[in-house]
Amino acid sequence: MINVLIAEDQAIVRNGLKMIIEQDADILVAAEAENGKEALSLLETVQIDLILMDVRMPVMDGLEATKQVRARYPHIKILILTTFNDEEYAIKAFQEGANGFLLKNADSTALINSIKSCLAGGMSIHADVAAKVMPKLLKENRRHKQTELIDILTEREVEVVRHVGLGKTNKEIAGELFLSVGTVKNHLTQILQKLELRDRTQLAIFAVKNDLI
Repeated sequence: MINVLIAEDQAIVRNGLKMIIEQDADILVAAEAENGKEALSLLETVQIDLILMDVRMPVMDGLEATKQVRARYPHIKILILTTFNDEEYAIKAFQEGANGFLLKNADSTALINSIKSCLAGGMSIHADVAAKVMPKLLKENRRHKQTELIDILTEREVEVVRHVGLGKTNKEIAGELFLSVGTVKNHLTQILQKLELRDRTQLAIFAVKNDLI
């Protein structure tokens, strides 16, 4: 049985969602909350698999609640459900750890399928929002990944990468950094291994993409 918590400030909407969800024999609405703070409190006593989270709620909104749930209960899936077709809401929701973003005008089948998709490890996102949001999310994830790669390099290795990006030879790099050519070669070997790059050309491209030159 899938235990769902509905976090929604309007009782009539909660009731409607409950009726729709429980049409599926595998899903049970185990708890209801009027705001994010109440939802967090309920999680201390009720076993929940997924939260249907409204965005705009009093006391604590859905985005802040999503952030706190993700930090305290990383195993719980979160499906954002909102009336707002706003890409910024969706991007922020996923950044805070949501597993899906669905508009309230979605039909019952889409809602139930989204719940099951999130629980299966998928990312469920409303078609009206996906086209605008996914490119930005992918770009953001790529930027974070590149930043993380730079962070695993030492300060000296970053300097070497910068000079490679500028097209300098090993001898030129050695002269400017007051190193031996052999030391520069050793640095390059370590850098390529850390960044999982094949050769000097890929390293130069990496330097350009990450604004190191």
